Amino acid sequence: MREPDAAFADPRQAVLYDVFDDDRSDLDAYVSIAAELGARHVVDIGCGTGSLAVRLAGEGLSVVGVDPAKASLDVAHTKPYADRVTWINGDAAALAGLSVGADMAVMTGNVAQVFVSDEDWSDTLTAVHAALRPGGWFVFETRRPEVRAWEGWDIAPTTVQLPDGRIAVVTRTVTVVDLPLVTFEGSTTIGDEILASSSTLRFRDRPEIEHDLLSHGFTVSDVRGAPDRPGMEHVFVARALG
Repeated sequence: MREPDAAFADPRQAVLYDVFDDDRSDLDAYVSIAAELGARHVVDIGCGTGSLAVRLAGEGLSVVGVDPAKASLDVAHTKPYADRVTWINGDAAALAGLSVGADMAVMTGNVAQVFVSDEDWSDTLTAVHAALRPGGWFVFETRRPEVRAWEGWDIAPTTVQLPDGRIAVVTRTVTVVDLPLVTFEGSTTIGDEILASSSTLRFRDRPEIEHDLLSHGFTVSDVRGAPDRPGMEHVFVARALG
């Protein structure tokens, strides 16, 4: 699979992720779904800086956080309840052979869309299925391509004061729209230092995702809207067949 984007893999940028994206109300839905499904053992795939993983661990759940960006995991290790999480540096395939037997696997944010090739997406679905107990749940979100959310992603140079008092200037520009792929580039300038990143996401529509889930041993139980982005995303609730 491709290397993680610099926004997550560069230690200088990973420590800024939670500063720039400090509203994590989007995670409320996953906490609620875990309670609804009675999940006690959760795997957070693409856990990033661990915001959801530590939150679930703080509520007494057994949690495994998996991410290919070591710099992001280093940030996760500094958070309350991090010592209650099993952290794995790798992608979903790193779970192979661990006999995880999870009740629920999750992918929050844009994680499900970073798998731009059919092969990487297929390998990930296979790995997720293997990590779940029979009847376990796979819950993830993905942006609806017909909404064309990328048309509002550009950010003109914006000044942000960092917790240590430094001033950062942040920009983001969508550079390529070649559906189903969308590429955008970001930069953070702090003094004379420019931190750059480039990301590509794949936009799959609902029928394609449902087909892929079915072909990898899942049944789709529900497709919901994301409470924090009404009408813009699908939240898939799928169950692993035995």
